[in-house]
Amino acid sequence: MSGKQIHLAVFLPGIGNPTVWSDPRAGSQIDFETFRHVARTAERGKFDFFFLAEGLRLREHKGEIYELDVAGRPESLTVLSALAAVTSRIGLAATVSSTFNEPYEVARRLAALDHLSEGRAAWNVVTSRDDFTGENFRRGGFLPEADRYTRAAEFLQSARELWDSWADGDVLADAAGGRFVRPGAGSFTHRGTHFDITGRFNTPRPPQGHPVVIQAGESPQGREFAAAAADVVFSRYAGLAEAQEFYRDVKGRLAGHGRAPEQLKILPAVSYVLGDTAEEARERATEIRRAQIGPGTAIAHLEGVWGRDLSGYDPDGPLPDIDPDPDSLLFKGHALFRIDRAATARQWRTLARERNLSIRELVTEVTGRQTFIGTPREVADAMDAFVQSDGSDGFVITPHLTPGGLDELVDRVVPLLQEKGVYRTDYTGSTLREHLGLPEARRTAQEATA
Repeated sequence: MSGKQIHLAVFLPGIGNPTVWSDPRAGSQIDFETFRHVARTAERGKFDFFFLAEGLRLREHKGEIYELDVAGRPESLTVLSALAAVTSRIGLAATVSSTFNEPYEVARRLAALDHLSEGRAAWNVVTSRDDFTGENFRRGGFLPEADRYTRAAEFLQSARELWDSWADGDVLADAAGGRFVRPGAGSFTHRGTHFDITGRFNTPRPPQGHPVVIQAGESPQGREFAAAAADVVFSRYAGLAEAQEFYRDVKGRLAGHGRAPEQLKILPAVSYVLGDTAEEARERATEIRRAQIGPGTAIAHLEGVWGRDLSGYDPDGPLPDIDPDPDSLLFKGHALFRIDRAATARQWRTLARERNLSIRELVTEVTGRQTFIGTPREVADAMDAFVQSDGSDGFVITPHLTPGGLDELVDRVVPLLQEKGVYRTDYTGSTLREHLGLPEARRTAQEATA
């Protein structure tokens, strides 16, 4: 008997996962073939979408570029536009900041991607949060953090108004009458707190009406923004109980915005490790995590929270007995090392004491995401149980290796999910909204002139 259908997406990590490039089997992180291989593998596995994050500044550790991060990846929407030509069904999602962009340019680029892909575009709306990132831009970190969600909400509203400035029937291409578009097509006016814009939007309405909107906020503001405006939410909760609480909370907010629970999909980022036996899978998982959290990585993460040079400490020894420096920030460009580092340090000390963890063991623990480890059958069963228990609506798979890190899951786990009746055997639609079971945003010429 089949249950709730599982949704799957894939994410290419660039930070916090050095095995994606350092493993001997890894491919180029810049060459287009890497992106094409992963996207086509995901499409072969009938995934909903392929997702690229976007960093607007290289992270720094002690004033130098953090050497373990992937650097130099091409801009995400450019990559996705190229992928639109070599895929036919999988959704194409990119992170674009609402803090350091403008609605007109973002709406135009996303509408173009939706046209090129015939309705497969998605936008992960993020608020770039620090002055460190803002230094790359003329206006810098000019917004207080509390105001950035209000800008994001108005940014998204403005983008939707721009997409709505064209109706579905506005491109006439009437050779006999000598008119290519309906008069008035693309006209818009937006007056708000953050944006005061008026003019003509020059890109016809996207095939989906509005590209799919993704959001990843964990704060109360972020959860409310997601309930009001998002189609997909990324979550970070590894434990089932925490995931269920987040699921209940966000889904419970939807009614207040006139929305039904099925109109928002919640997808945590997860990894997986397979073996022919459970023991083999556990051994492989241990090897992977040790490669991801080496001695230098462990100390760097600790320095990010403590704000002190801890290079003299043994990564396989206990946590420092000195207190964090609240005024020093040695690791810049990472959210973990910005917000209430003193509280983070207290939590880490408690966890290390309760479980007798070394520095490296602690960092391995606190930086881990939900990982499904076992035989293909065990992993398929665990993924299904997580979704059926309302821990999520599916998963964003984060491989530890590129470009081949997704192949094993597609070849060995996806068929078992299909056998259980909880995962599609083929695409039934052509747009990302159809994959996700979301209505398309339609607007007629009559509505445009009303």
